[in-house]
Amino acid sequence: MEKFVIKGCNAFLDGRFVPSDVEVAGDIVSRVEPGIVPDGGETVFYFNNCFIVPGLVDVHVHLREPGFSYKETIASGTAAAARGGYTAVCAMPNLDPVPDSAEHLAEELEAIGRGALIEVYPYGALTVGEKGGEMADIEGMHGLAVAFSDDGRGVQSEDMMRRCMEACAGTGNILAAHCEVDSLLNGGYIHDGAYARAHGHRGISSESEWREVERDLRLAEETGCALHICHVSTKESVQLIREAKGRGVDVSCETAPHYLLLTEDGLQEDGRFKMNPPLREEADRAALIEGVLDGTVDMIATDHAPHSAEEKSRGLEKSAMGVVGLECAFPALYTGLVEPGIITLEKLIGLMSVNPARRFYIPGGEIKAGGTANLAVFDTDGEFAIDPAEFASKGRATPFEGMRVKGKCLMTVCAGRTVWKA
Repeated sequence: MEKFVIKGCNAFLDGRFVPSDVEVAGDIVSRVEPGIVPDGGETVFYFNNCFIVPGLVDVHVHLREPGFSYKETIASGTAAAARGGYTAVCAMPNLDPVPDSAEHLAEELEAIGRGALIEVYPYGALTVGEKGGEMADIEGMHGLAVAFSDDGRGVQSEDMMRRCMEACAGTGNILAAHCEVDSLLNGGYIHDGAYARAHGHRGISSESEWREVERDLRLAEETGCALHICHVSTKESVQLIREAKGRGVDVSCETAPHYLLLTEDGLQEDGRFKMNPPLREEADRAALIEGVLDGTVDMIATDHAPHSAEEKSRGLEKSAMGVVGLECAFPALYTGLVEPGIITLEKLIGLMSVNPARRFYIPGGEIKAGGTANLAVFDTDGEFAIDPAEFASKGRATPFEGMRVKGKCLMTVCAGRTVWKA
């Protein structure tokens, strides 16, 4: 049994940071108290003035296996997550085969069992093949999938979405909605704003997102389904979700680091700035931050979406949609939101660990004696530049490349196992 003590840190205990040591024995946190005296039979790690936090939880990642292992594998994706301080991730279902039945999901579960460095919780698809025409076997995947989603594609049929919500309500599962109205896309690939107009690009309207958010909130209210809205990017979506919460709708939502820190004003003619939804306007970013502050936005997820270098080398128009984020999310957010005093570090840990664990019924989100040892240690003093060449992920495309940040992950512990140490 591995036994060790982490000393000299500020530990996140009951929502606040307290100077404390943390002792781990096997897969359990055995003691949390100041001044733990090692007994000689344990390893001691000294991380003076750093922060011990419950392992981060990302409810929206793409691990690409099975089916697209040239982009990412369970092994490379979870190694990236561990380096970023994550001890649990939820893997989206746009795979081959699509996990739309227990049989197909079994292939992904086998790959997870074979290659995962941290905990991986797979989504089941809402519709067969994520094609929107026939409902997937939601009941048959209940207990195997963390939630259900057709992420990457909005369910276009209102009747089909209602049926999916009724099925999820019946099994008690969360339905995670990718909200996008296909008929409003008009061939767009970046935000329909000033940059697109100035540079001759086709734009994706904000309405293509918020119109389906509006529909899905109405259906969730009608069916009693627990709804989670993925990668919110527009001010209208934030307001619709705020109003729905006020009416008592069982809804949560996520946004991503790039929507909180970047806008179309920083776009470059480079595939690392291309994702779906796209970077929007300053008014949208401000609304998202306000949503974070007032609790409308429950959590931050990376939407980690790796592609090959060739797929991301074709500029804004022709590159594949998606950027990576597991290895740079915390430092980017710490530097962009905590350092300027926009939110507290405690709030950031709530958004990246406590809230997602609680909403998706994932073990973790807290540090306590007798609890599972899912921990990460961050150094918020030293500054460094985000360098994708150092990533464990096969994907290297991030809009944060070269950003000077603080918040380096020094150690990640998953169920008592040291899965990363800088």
